[in-house]
Amino acid sequence: MALGLLRRRRSRSASGAEPGLSIPLPAGAGALGCEVVDFMGQPMGGAEVTVTALDSHRVVTHGTTDPYGFFMAALPPGSYSVRTAAEGLSPSRETVEIAAGVAPPPARITLEPARQLELPPPGTWLFDPPHTAIRFIAKHVGMAHVHGRFTRFDGGIRIAQDMADSQVSVRIDASSIATGNKTRDSHLRSADFLDVERFPYIDFVSSRFVYRGGSKWTLHGTLTMHGISRSVGLDTTYLGTVNGGYEQELRCAALAKAELHRDDFTLNYRSMLARGIAVVGPTVQLELDVQAMYHTPDTPTPPE
Repeated sequence: MALGLLRRRRSRSASGAEPGLSIPLPAGAGALGCEVVDFMGQPMGGAEVTVTALDSHRVVTHGTTDPYGFFMAALPPGSYSVRTAAEGLSPSRETVEIAAGVAPPPARITLEPARQLELPPPGTWLFDPPHTAIRFIAKHVGMAHVHGRFTRFDGGIRIAQDMADSQVSVRIDASSIATGNKTRDSHLRSADFLDVERFPYIDFVSSRFVYRGGSKWTLHGTLTMHGISRSVGLDTTYLGTVNGGYEQELRCAALAKAELHRDDFTLNYRSMLARGIAVVGPTVQLELDVQAMYHTPDTPTPPE
């Protein structure tokens, strides 16, 4: 199946008619075109467009809009679902019919603001360990990925009246690293990696919250690991607040991700390769899947 993004060529008649499409089409194919704008009518460059065939439920093409908000593709005749999405805006889904030899003007798709979840009330929120996970993924010397987690940690969130002034703190027991292989875990705890005898904890303390639209935030802060402190940003998705679970307490949830560079924390990747030590790669993807409980003198602490 021949698919491709096609360049849009504008043409106006002397009467000032709206521009149409003038694109080459493969034999038997039709054209899909869309113009994606935000709720203010501004072009949405970089919006994600996913086209799925309705008969097979298979994604037939996927890409992003150009700087002017346009996306073009040549498709076989048939029925398709077109999903458009951009950060901070609600995704849109349209059904289109593609006919052979037809290249209609691009359909205009407007993305509305995403529904903003109600923020947690101000106060102290403590991590609930049974429902919180701190995970990481690293490539094992260019081959398979190593998946692991830290099993012992504590932390919390202080929600301020102004969300931007809120603060998150996390303390991780470095010796609790677990990858499902005892030999590898012992090596990761050694002086070659985390050196848990000298540096028993990994700490993160946020300095500010930056709102990015919709349910997206960036948590800027300081990560201290292996005796070195570095500024990092956690790309965070707020998942909402619910009232339920253990003792029917109030809970909030979020998912935060960051990419860490091992050399930033003097975990010498090149030196270990030179010594013939099988190691994970120079970057590590860190993920915090957090559930926290509202804490007051009258509410229970998270269960052990």
